Amino acid sequence: MKDYWKEPESKKMNKKRIAITAIAAMVIIAIVVFIIIYVRDKDFREWVDTNILQKEVNQDKLVTIDIAQDENSKIYAFGQYIGILNKNEFHIYGSTAKEETKIDMDISNPIFHANERNLVIAEEKGQKIYFIQDKEMIWEDSIDGNISKIYTGQNGYTAVAITGTINKTVINVYDDKGKALFKTFLSTTRVSDIAISNDNKYLALAEVDTSGVTIQSKIEVFSIEKAQEDADNSKIAIYLIDNNELITNIQYHNKDRLICMSKDKITAFSLDGNKEVLYDNTNKKTIFQAIDLNDNVVILEEMAANLFTADTNVTIVNTENKGTANYTAKSVTKELYTYENIIGLNLGTEIEFINTGGWLVKRYKAKQEITDVVISGNIAGIIYRDKIEIVNL
Repeated sequence: MKDYWKEPESKKMNKKRIAITAIAAMVIIAIVVFIIIYVRDKDFREWVDTNILQKEVNQDKLVTIDIAQDENSKIYAFGQYIGILNKNEFHIYGSTAKEETKIDMDISNPIFHANERNLVIAEEKGQKIYFIQDKEMIWEDSIDGNISKIYTGQNGYTAVAITGTINKTVINVYDDKGKALFKTFLSTTRVSDIAISNDNKYLALAEVDTSGVTIQSKIEVFSIEKAQEDADNSKIAIYLIDNNELITNIQYHNKDRLICMSKDKITAFSLDGNKEVLYDNTNKKTIFQAIDLNDNVVILEEMAANLFTADTNVTIVNTENKGTANYTAKSVTKELYTYENIIGLNLGTEIEFINTGGWLVKRYKAKQEITDVVISGNIAGIIYRDKIEIVNL
């Protein structure tokens, strides 16, 4: 007969499982502690970035593209490529400095504009324009008049500002395949900048009238869909700017918000005309600012570090939620470069590449003053007389 009064045997402890659980818990705690210290301690973060994450690179330690010193090469970065225009040939190189392809084009004095994978190249004050996507030329065209400004949008829609005709300015708009969609004529104003919304719905023109005593700036917004039916009646909004406030750049951000930059302000306009000042530079020692980032703007201010030196305070403002990120460079920035989510700070013999979250992506150290840089979202080129050093971001 089974003894029901017998006490059950104690279950044996699984020592291996307990050890694994304890180790996993310690690893998680160590990672959390590491992240907290990395975020809060600048000196520790600097050490980790340099020694563990290998975010610091040096001149003469990178792959290079050789260029001829006696040739007038024009260099531009877009997507994951660097392009070199020389003698009517556009050579495209990848991140390993290998030439990927070559495109013939009749251009000697180019102007460029890129947006993600798209690149448009035109002859400044000339007639030729070319549209490239990744490494392939999609379309080209010849213009009546003189090209003064170009813009390509996120999805490949392209606008070209033309002068030298009976009108003060003519704007040609193309779709991503090169089909001419419509023309807009401006009889009294010149265009200082162009923007196309990310959904291809709107064309915005920053216009300047200098014929009067004061400078008059305004922004006109056109419906691209309506313009294809009736260009003369496609205007859907006008944003008036204060007298003598010269709008230098405009850019569409998320939700079709138009971001406008002048010397003293960065302002956002919604489609209904609602105006919001995102940043006011009045009475601040602003040295650079830019709005051509993905849903962010950046402002650089010179800040005294001590009696003899100064730092650069970088403020990054998200244009949708108004959140800010900050970064401090231990020198005065000599030049600012921006593309998508990357911000490049030229500090003389160093360039610090940060993202729109305010974190260091890469630091490049040179043996001499850095004077010429091209940048995209994935790659940067440091240009010297006889070579381009490639920094992968």
